[in-house]
Amino acid sequence: MTFAYDRKIHFADTDSAGVVYFARLLSICHEAYEHYLENLGVDLRSFFQNPTMAIPIVHGEIDFFSPLFCGDIIQVYLKPMSLNPKAFEIEYTIEKEDEKVATAKTRHVCINPQTRKTQPLPFYLGFNNSEK
Repeated sequence: MTFAYDRKIHFADTDSAGVVYFARLLSICHEAYEHYLENLGVDLRSFFQNPTMAIPIVHGEIDFFSPLFCGDIIQVYLKPMSLNPKAFEIEYTIEKEDEKVATAKTRHVCINPQTRKTQPLPFYLGFNNSEK
């Protein structure tokens, strides 16, 4: 399943050269992830404050193909993929005017925040873990 998120680039997203700072675009990808969760019907407050489950990002990467500037309208296409019953990756494609300007990836692992041990992902995240 691919999910789309539209976003305008703000002045605060840019660096002193006037282009989007790499870490800000990763943050925008995380915004898209939050909107994806909301689209699934997940209550974000309880999701991020769950005392028995946390899903930290354990890896992130981004590649730029073209600069982005304040005022640009972008589309972030998010494609989550199960890696195993306890982990998943999200591939992001960032486009401006139907042109790919960046790609990113985040890897997430489900843990118990008390023990810090891995555990199975909840079923409502939209993955069919029986595939892996």
